[in-house]
Amino acid sequence: MFFALMGLTLAIAVAVSLAVARAFRQSIGKILDRIIADEIALVWRRYLSFAMLVVGVSGGVRVHSLERYIMPEDKLGEPLTITWERLTLEVYQTAMGTLGAIAWMLLLFFACALIAYVMVRNREARSRS
Repeated sequence: MFFALMGLTLAIAVAVSLAVARAFRQSIGKILDRIIADEIALVWRRYLSFAMLVVGVSGGVRVHSLERYIMPEDKLGEPLTITWERLTLEVYQTAMGTLGAIAWMLLLFFACALIAYVMVRNREARSRS
């Protein structure tokens, strides 16, 4: 049952990460095209999609939490058993962890993109005058 839980949390984290990457693909593409305005914008967009997948999976699949199901919490105890309630909780925590990790990554990206956008606009305003 542990391997099923591990596979399920991994599948959920990958699915959520890919869904978020797809949802933000167009927005990120427009921002990068505006800031960079070169062929390299496509490469950055691909990198950000990959980064969202990696960050989402690492934030969603909490290995230290899953270890409780195979290792006893103390030397005398038994490992936790996987029940439907715990499975439901793990699925929820996986989805929320994935979304939370990607949200922080996108916040950092958009903050940096905003700074870059202001710099590009200032440069354009100076070149017009």
